[in-house]
Amino acid sequence: MRIKVFYILILFLIFTIPVEAQCAMCRAVLENEEGQETAKGINNGIVYLMVVPYILIGVVGYFIYRNKRKSTTTKKP
Repeated sequence: MRIKVFYILILFLIFTIPVEAQCAMCRAVLENEEGQETAKGINNGIVYLMVVPYILIGVVGYFIYRNKRKSTTTKKP
């Protein structure tokens, strides 16, 4: 089971797609800039802020899964 989860995780990490996470107002203001460096920085910041909650929920879910699995294996007579 662990190997299957590991392979799925590797697939998610390998097959990523670039995302654009700017709202319409931010995009309209930042498109006027010549070099687009500020727009790229803001986009990266927004994506970073979106990822953190998912990682935290994944960690909490993993600990809940691990504790449930330990409790079911220790209760067998």
